[in-house]
Amino acid sequence: MQVTPSAIPAVCVIEPKVFGDSRGYFFESFNQRGFNDALGETITFVQDNQSRSARGVLRGLHYQIRQPQGKLVRVLQGEIYDVAVDIRKGSPTFGQWVAEVLSAGNKKQLWIPAGFAHGFVVTSDTAEVLYKTTDYWAPQFERCIRWDDPTLAIPWPLDGIEPIVSDKDRQGMPFSAFRHED
Repeated sequence: MQVTPSAIPAVCVIEPKVFGDSRGYFFESFNQRGFNDALGETITFVQDNQSRSARGVLRGLHYQIRQPQGKLVRVLQGEIYDVAVDIRKGSPTFGQWVAEVLSAGNKKQLWIPAGFAHGFVVTSDTAEVLYKTTDYWAPQFERCIRWDDPTLAIPWPLDGIEPIVSDKDRQGMPFSAFRHED
């Protein structure tokens, strides 16, 4: 696998080595030892989550104040624009974000360590997203920053359509109201 740090070095794009021939292709979508070696640390995943969404569905920007989750995100079908926002206390890149197009075709994955808010929008007709997490989902600790926050100014590729957003995400806080909770 090839691991490339993003503009925020803690967030990495992971590209598997794909072996293809006339029968199709094969690749290791995850290898614990290779992943740990590439990152230079030991990461343990405890939960896999999968979603299916239609074009224009926008999920995020989610994070947990306790039990923060690192996420390894990949797309099984379709395409998404995946975003990570640095909310780590004292980080030199606090408040900055990075994005990557992930698709079944490019087979890229995005490693988003704990301490980041995460969201994505579906840019294909549908998309199935699978992500591994380093801690369990804890709804009582989940928080949301507004996807359309003017301070973050994320240029979501919506192509003129109104995004489909859950009530919870619509009620997310502005980034200016973000504070670290203990």
